[in-house]
Amino acid sequence: MEEVAQALAAIETESGTSLLALTEASPVLLVFLRHFGCSFCRQAISQVASLRGELEARGVRPVFVHLGTPEIAKANFEYYKIGDVERINDPGAAVYHHPVFALRRTSWVGQAFKPAVWKGWFGGALKDHGIGKIEADANQMPGTFFLKGPKIVRSFVNKTIADQPDYLALVR
Repeated sequence: MEEVAQALAAIETESGTSLLALTEASPVLLVFLRHFGCSFCRQAISQVASLRGELEARGVRPVFVHLGTPEIAKANFEYYKIGDVERINDPGAAVYHHPVFALRRTSWVGQAFKPAVWKGWFGGALKDHGIGKIEADANQMPGTFFLKGPKIVRSFVNKTIADQPDYLALVR
């Protein structure tokens, strides 16, 4: 648990607050995104935005980690009407690759040919969230972690770029 506490203390949001301070104030749903041109990442933002009331009723604060610039992130989060959520700008993917989270990289080209990805695209991701241009590391895989204080309670690590966690089950 000490390793998690040290990692969270060293990670700061765009507002300058440490992730550890946020998790000590309330449980955190930490959502790692790939890049803002990714249909599935925009879908994740949309899903968390639609669940925000339920998350807040449970006392859970959503926090997003992204590889883009703060300006691009702000525009994307404002589009989904959650521009005020805490965000962590991680262009070098240091947080993604920290041993506490250990999110892997893979070939986005290889991911694009997986049946689950095609199913996700045709299941609504493309229709609802479109295709954007790659604005960061398209090979970085996403994941979601439920944190309480200096502890990872539950996690969902994507096997494909199309995987969508059950956010409410993660925070139960």
